[in-house]
Amino acid sequence: MGGFGGNRGPMRNNRNGRYVDQTRVNERIRAPKVRVLDGVTNQQLGVLPTAQALRMARERGLDLVEVASNAEPPVCKIVDYGKYKYLQEKHKKEAHKNHKGGKVKEMKFRIGIDPHDYQIKILHAEDFLAEGHKVRIQLQFKGRQMAHQELGHELAAKIKTDLQTMGHADQEPKMAGRNINMQISPLPERQRVRKFKTHLKGVTAHADIQHHEGHDPREDRHDVEDAHDDDPPHG
Repeated sequence: MGGFGGNRGPMRNNRNGRYVDQTRVNERIRAPKVRVLDGVTNQQLGVLPTAQALRMARERGLDLVEVASNAEPPVCKIVDYGKYKYLQEKHKKEAHKNHKGGKVKEMKFRIGIDPHDYQIKILHAEDFLAEGHKVRIQLQFKGRQMAHQELGHELAAKIKTDLQTMGHADQEPKMAGRNINMQISPLPERQRVRKFKTHLKGVTAHADIQHHEGHDPREDRHDVEDAHDDDPPHG
């Protein structure tokens, strides 16, 4: 069994009262079913009963580690927990050094947004969270759409759910004037699991994105795309 396996769960370090590891490992995982990832290949093994996933980990001499507890079902990785924690701490130190680079990225969604445009924007939101940025979401109502505010709250809930393996909402979606606002903060780096493909048709690859004078074109293009969302809904 890798590093910290068995019933003990992860070790806790209360030195100076600054840090307590609450990661659920092996028998500490409470959900009846979990989404399982191979920690070596990052291959998705599907949604499995927790007992079966734990058995798979044991057969490989590894641990079942919960990496996204807020997902439905929770996401777990089959890894050597000792090595996993070492790498997690290493990345945490690196992230702390680069903390100043984190920014708040603005993203605007129109009510009734085209599904393809939504897919592009949610992909870019994942990109921003993967880079350690917060994402401020603004859902905009136009004209008579204000009579159907439930559509905005449904869209906010969908965005929140689609991003829950990458980030968590700092507060519940809130109505402000003609907009619904929500801010998503990134999960710790080792807990982030992308839900969407990194390359969709028509989306610029991350490596090809050029930044000029502090502007991020992934933000800029949203205002251009929003022009299409101004069209009246069909039907």
